[in-house]
Amino acid sequence: MKLQVITPDKLAYEGEVTAVTVPGSAGSFQILKDHAAIVSTLEDGKVIIKSGNGEEVINIKGGVVEVKDNNIIVLAEGIVQG
Repeated sequence: MKLQVITPDKLAYEGEVTAVTVPGSAGSFQILKDHAAIVSTLEDGKVIIKSGNGEEVINIKGGVVEVKDNNIIVLAEGIVQG
């Protein structure tokens, strides 16, 4: 699957992933290969990215996620450093 995490300022992440967990407004959920198409709002929280290189966490300030045809786009309002 291909993941992009985009903020108004920059492309924060782009790459191939095996799983992504996002902080959905109704609770966190995981996206795996061949996930159904979805658009969901996101709360402040952690985007947990799993790939062949291990695990990476990006803390976001709200936003929206779109999943379609194994492409995941996270449009985040911002990235929280720390």
